[in-house]
Amino acid sequence: MKKPGPSVAVSGLGLLTPAGDGVDATWQAVRGGRSTAARDPVLEGLPVDFSCRVPPGEDELDQRVGRLSWRMGRTAKLAVLAADEAVRDAGLDPATWDGARVATVIGCSLGTIDKAEEQYRRLEQHGPDLLSPLALPTLTPGHGVDEVSIHLRARGPSLAPSTACASGATALAVARDLLVSGACDVAVAGGVEAAISRLTATGFWRMGALSGRTDAVAGASRPFAHDRDGFVLAEGAGILVLERVEDAVARGARPRALLAGCGSTSDAHHPTAPLEGAHVAEAALRTALGEAGLTPHDIDHVNAHGTSTPLNDAAEAALIARVLPHRPSVTAPKGVLGHTLGAAGAIEAALTVLTIQHGIVPPIANLQAPAAEFDIDCVTKQSRRQDVRTAVSHSFGFGGHNVVLALIAP
Repeated sequence: MKKPGPSVAVSGLGLLTPAGDGVDATWQAVRGGRSTAARDPVLEGLPVDFSCRVPPGEDELDQRVGRLSWRMGRTAKLAVLAADEAVRDAGLDPATWDGARVATVIGCSLGTIDKAEEQYRRLEQHGPDLLSPLALPTLTPGHGVDEVSIHLRARGPSLAPSTACASGATALAVARDLLVSGACDVAVAGGVEAAISRLTATGFWRMGALSGRTDAVAGASRPFAHDRDGFVLAEGAGILVLERVEDAVARGARPRALLAGCGSTSDAHHPTAPLEGAHVAEAALRTALGEAGLTPHDIDHVNAHGTSTPLNDAAEAALIARVLPHRPSVTAPKGVLGHTLGAAGAIEAALTVLTIQHGIVPPIANLQAPAAEFDIDCVTKQSRRQDVRTAVSHSFGFGGHNVVLALIAP
């Protein structure tokens, strides 16, 4: 293994996902390999009427967020709670840190679509005077990071990358660059999405992206299966605390893992379809490996984007088989979690950190064996014990966004 480049420490994790409230609950459920898809009353009557929801209802979220929850959309509430868990896990205290040296970088793809629908109905039914004066701030992809920076009193750079389903991974790559450049000392970074709505579900259905297994919703998301037919719409938040390694060690924190390399490219090909064979995504993977000082054969594990769509899974499987022919273990959390869109890259990076830390690779839900044409080592049926020292986490988004993160054991 080559000497790694400028790594940063992952010192804290925070998760709110359909699999559970918090890191431990999510990790246990993902290890169990059971889908969280269920009928969604909001989507009743639509061609696809199921999704993967975060367990806490709106009233419980409001209670936990506190007195300012009235002004927040669901994206901000999920982001604030996940950020709180990550900061606590890192052993940091916003009451005592230098907020000017803390960055917040939280990616989001669509923003709070359900609030947009609600405010539009209010305008049409009741007139301009009843439109919320905070309607526009709550609708933007930056709403989550805005409220997190206020909540944590973090006055450093505050950014909301929006690179479709790669947004969370892009945020982590940007945060790493901020730390390496010296622009901040701590970065609270990740992704959030709470865009389950009638408009969103119908739009993805019309696009042909959603699974149509309305008669077997728990088995709908099946990454890399021969009969995969689309993803399950989901919501969630994943936040990581990043620091320079020497800073974390100096204050007595033990990094969970190191973010050692990041690669980002664009297919420049099509608004929704991936480039066949994933040759431009390959450049992102090789860049991440190069920054981390790794060769392809150094990689022990791949946390795949694995959307359960025919085109994405075929392109990604070809990429893995071509660049990593030694067959590292492959998992794909969307079988359990559904597709959390802009949050997915950060949630999956957090799960990759947990795989490195615990030496356990979760199985891909609903997968007995990968499609015959895929020459990759998918973990199926049950978790696999494995000493994972190096891993990559793939994130690919509509518009041709490709982001790969290389993570290594500390």
